Amino acid sequence: MTTIHYTFTPPAVPSLAVQGSEQRFPVNRIFCVGRNYHAHAIEMGRPVDKAAGRPFYFIKTPSALVESGATVPYPCGTENYHYEMELVVAIGAPGFRVKEEDAASLIYGYAAGLDMTRRDLQLVAREQGRPWDLGKDFEKSAVCSPIVPIAGLGVIASGALTLQVNGTQRQSADINQLIWSIPELLADLSQFYHLQPGDLIYTGTPEGVGAVQTGDVITGHVARVGDVTLTIGAAE
Repeated sequence: MTTIHYTFTPPAVPSLAVQGSEQRFPVNRIFCVGRNYHAHAIEMGRPVDKAAGRPFYFIKTPSALVESGATVPYPCGTENYHYEMELVVAIGAPGFRVKEEDAASLIYGYAAGLDMTRRDLQLVAREQGRPWDLGKDFEKSAVCSPIVPIAGLGVIASGALTLQVNGTQRQSADINQLIWSIPELLADLSQFYHLQPGDLIYTGTPEGVGAVQTGDVITGHVARVGDVTLTIGAAE
């Protein structure tokens, strides 16, 4: 076997704990769904007509991943740092051009996640017709709880999703309010990508997004899946 000599030590594979197991879930890619709850789309000034369009996505690099319970620094370059509470789907089998009725076969499990956002940078990019990378894809911006394997959960079609900041509720919705359901998302996304084990899909956030400051503690919950927590530290 040929030994590979790298110019520097490669970073460790990003991974998440798996509930009830000593194994960890290696993370491949992080897909995020934009505007997948009607009320959130309206609060962002971009209502969605499902009949006239399809889901849209942005990507966070695996280096953005941070496990629940962490303290992260208030990020540089922003004065409007937002939380977005989401149900996360963890992919466990490869799939390409998948039919909705077969989508469940791709799912390994679920998690509770936070899509942390530099909202001011995102909105500037949106208005200028530019990519959202500076607003969405930055270090420690994809917060995720341990993965709950799918056994007994099936395809989640309903269940409460909530978020509190310092104990005050800010977001409250039900998964059944998703504009595009989990099977619809997997079927659509797999038209453009060969989905692979290790992929995460953040399925979208409901209304009530808002800013946080240094010292704030965020706690989110997804029914039957679990909790995610994050503390905002001092600015870098």
